[in-house]
Amino acid sequence: MRPMTIAIDGPAASGKSTVGELLAERLDYLFFDTGVMYRAVTWAALERDVSVEDEKAVTALAERLDIAVTDPTGDDGRPYTVLADGLDVTWAIRAPAVDANVSMVSTYRGVRRALVAKQRRIASNQPVVMVGRDIGTVVLPAADLKIYLDASVQERARRRWLEMEARGQGAGYQAVLDSMRRRDRIDSSREISPLRAAQDAVTINTTELDIKEVVDATERLVQEQGCP
Repeated sequence: MRPMTIAIDGPAASGKSTVGELLAERLDYLFFDTGVMYRAVTWAALERDVSVEDEKAVTALAERLDIAVTDPTGDDGRPYTVLADGLDVTWAIRAPAVDANVSMVSTYRGVRRALVAKQRRIASNQPVVMVGRDIGTVVLPAADLKIYLDASVQERARRRWLEMEARGQGAGYQAVLDSMRRRDRIDSSREISPLRAAQDAVTINTTELDIKEVVDATERLVQEQGCP
């Protein structure tokens, strides 16, 4: 039997979301990017004038916010649709203001507790490729296959900058690089669920690889785990 739960972790713009989506498509598994949940909470806090520095208020918001991830509902390149209390926020959660604050929100113990419980329920019901920063270490520590994708911070910033340019969100490369470095520091040093590879994860450096090469490599790992 091939692995039923596949965890893909890595820093921002390491390629994990794109790779996870394509791998899930090849396997006919559910693709679930857990980062969109933290982004949705961050977006809602900013939109509703809830201070992202107020841990208690943000936690309460995370507990009551209805977050749904569905198949794509728009023909605009989206891999899925994200709804927050019924409102389509798929692209809104990729705004620079969300980028700048999501790492802080994700450090809050209560926010993580609320969202991790939802993530585990999803993984318990079906074959899944789950993507995030603590899937193999916290959310699904018993995942059948754990993969950690990485790349240089310069390459990751370049990828994110190109994504933003394509969406008309004109931030300069240096600003994106500075934001990426700041987020890396927060993600890797936070007390709760810091970003790191699980001890039994397979690490793939994607700096000089294209998407197809990375997806092919992950699929080979799946095949090595069992019979597809």
